[in-house]
Amino acid sequence: MNEKLTYKKILKFWLPLSATWLMMSVEGPFLTALIARMPNPEYNLAAYGVAFALALIIESPVIMMMSASIALVHDKFSFNKLQYFVYSVNFIITGSILILIIPSVFYFLTVDLMNLPAQVAFLTHKAVIILMPWPAAIGFRRFYQGIMISCNATRRVAYGTIIRMASMFLTAVVSVTFFDLDGVIVGALALSGGVIMEALASRIMANKFVKEVKAKNELIDSDKLSYRSIIQFYYPLALTSFISLGVHPVVTFFMGQSRMPLESLAVLPVLNSLVFFFRSFGLSYQEVVIALMRNRNNYIKLKNFAAIIAVGVVASLGLISFTPLSEIWFRQVAGLSPTLTEFSKFPLLLYTIFPAATVWISFQRAILVHSRKTEPITYATLIEVSGITLTLLITINFFSFIGMVAAVTAYLAGRIAAILFLIRPFDKEVMKIKDN
Repeated sequence: MNEKLTYKKILKFWLPLSATWLMMSVEGPFLTALIARMPNPEYNLAAYGVAFALALIIESPVIMMMSASIALVHDKFSFNKLQYFVYSVNFIITGSILILIIPSVFYFLTVDLMNLPAQVAFLTHKAVIILMPWPAAIGFRRFYQGIMISCNATRRVAYGTIIRMASMFLTAVVSVTFFDLDGVIVGALALSGGVIMEALASRIMANKFVKEVKAKNELIDSDKLSYRSIIQFYYPLALTSFISLGVHPVVTFFMGQSRMPLESLAVLPVLNSLVFFFRSFGLSYQEVVIALMRNRNNYIKLKNFAAIIAVGVVASLGLISFTPLSEIWFRQVAGLSPTLTEFSKFPLLLYTIFPAATVWISFQRAILVHSRKTEPITYATLIEVSGITLTLLITINFFSFIGMVAAVTAYLAGRIAAILFLIRPFDKEVMKIKDN
């Protein structure tokens, strides 16, 4: 990684990580398409969307563990410090799920506060119980994936995802074929089974690189890496993930108060899964920038590569959203009814530019993480969530928007506000990189 950076090297480093995110992005469409073809699809799709959103919120403290591992782990001392930190966070989030699944707590949240239909809340509760090991398994495997990325072993990260996808597919097929289960239960079992297998595989594949890291004895500022410094570095990232994922139940709440709430809740996971496929190109690029950013030349190359990705994802999604391919996707692939298919087309048009915004904010965040200036990321996320909430409040309560249209409009408004806020701290760190 100390060699001169070229576009070919960026591509070679990025492709396995991009493939990893692409494979993960297939999870959503596959499971929602499966659920859509099972009995009571609207209730089960709605429950799956809510359960997944709740699990993501609980998982949020560990989502950035990969970035932290890449940025902080350089030797035996820093490895042990961050490993203990990861285990502690995993213990806390698992305890949080145990509290959440207490029936009185869960139904107060979903029925009384979120105003979900009783049947949707009941199905969601069962799914969240099954998803209990999911967040901790993700924290565990992202820590070890970061080690592999730092050691230029991005292909092994992709191999782990292949194991995850195969396990998920096998679990889903067995559940549907041999058991009479609700669709949302099948989806939750598949997600948990896949992630657990990937976590185990990642630990095994990282073993060689863990030994290499531990062989280095406090070579790079390890005396400065205390638990306090880890927390100071990581808490803005964890808070960012928590805030950004915490907005999904807020969106669900407002959609429940909007026009056509059940239809909106049913198509939300379908639309988000499709758009996530294209967003994944930008999301995967964040770790690439953190790992490869070294100097002015690297910055220019990485920035230009990000621009290419942004143009590509918007053009590709536009080929679906602005053509008859949208009909084929929603009807034939996602398995939606004719009514829900027509309902989904306009929100998808609005969603088309969102993947490009994901690419750019991922690049901004990567530069700040590389510079260990993580607080602006949290402030930007607060602005984004505030923008989403305010937009939902206005569009639904004052303009009577359909829930799904209001949600997409809010996501776009919030993301643009966050990008604008990050311009100043981002430019400040870029100037330092160029000066060096």
